[in-house]
Amino acid sequence: MINLLFTSAGRRVELIQEFIRARKEKSIEGKIVCADMSELAPALYFADQAYTVPSIFDPNYLEQLLDICKKEQIRVMIPTIDTELDILSNNVSVFQEAGTEVLISSPETVKISQDKMKTFHFFKSIGLRTPESYIQGMEYRGTFPCFIKPKHGSSSINAIKINNQTELDFFKSYIGDYIIQDFIEGPEYTIDIFCDFEGNPIYLTPRLRLATRSGEVMKTRVVYDDNLENQVLRIVEALKPKGPMTVQAIQSKVDGEFWFIEINARFGGGCPLSMKAGADAAGALYDLLSNKKLQFQRRAANMEFTFLRFDQSIFIPQKSDGGYERTKSCHIRPGRYTLP
Repeated sequence: MINLLFTSAGRRVELIQEFIRARKEKSIEGKIVCADMSELAPALYFADQAYTVPSIFDPNYLEQLLDICKKEQIRVMIPTIDTELDILSNNVSVFQEAGTEVLISSPETVKISQDKMKTFHFFKSIGLRTPESYIQGMEYRGTFPCFIKPKHGSSSINAIKINNQTELDFFKSYIGDYIIQDFIEGPEYTIDIFCDFEGNPIYLTPRLRLATRSGEVMKTRVVYDDNLENQVLRIVEALKPKGPMTVQAIQSKVDGEFWFIEINARFGGGCPLSMKAGADAAGALYDLLSNKKLQFQRRAANMEFTFLRFDQSIFIPQKSDGGYERTKSCHIRPGRYTLP
């Protein structure tokens, strides 16, 4: 029995669907459980069991998750957003005592991924190109345009291209705890990584970001490049991520070199696209939990397709007390989603 819990499940419907698919294909017995602070989080309505929990910043957050893990006999808990990584990575042993593993990298790796200045210094320390970076209190010595974003930000919130000193002065004040980086112009890549529990790579899938919305890819395709892959493997070797990780890079129009800008120590928003293309991280996790030994499968994803993402709606019956009906899952019928 392999029961999985996805925390802060939110809108990660595609991710949940990929695990449902992998579970069925591998004839795995077990439940997919989702938790979120909002009872209207769409992913809750695709899970076998769903829970509403307090905010990550609530002092009862960990206790509530622990209760769910015990009640549902959760084998592995899978966090999905940046803001929960720090608290969960520092409390892995609490869940292990209850029989639940947390699919999360070490606290040191999480800190590198969440602090953009630490990310900058990490890339430099292993000899990768990365835009020169300046934080609050440092004088910006670069040229314009440049790029400013929150030092601990995510989802491209307040990530802004700056064209002159006047704009820079304004957004420095507006953002506060910022990081300024040299602007690298060129195509952007997200690299979906999945490793075993010891940090050995199983899948590494670079995707060209053709269009994004709020930091999440909307149009993308798999593109392989030996130079990019080999550099990303250096990141994997240094950080030894447990399970998923995504890395972002820009290929400079000036010199054609890859410049690394971001690390996310979790499943990225577009990772289900890599799974659909053949780099089946969902299936790999079930295999690992079934005690199968997996090897690195280089270039497992199919390059023949371009992926276009779009919004869909589900319809949720409302109860007389103002709450909402939860069922096992949502099913597609021609022309619309309905709930059984």
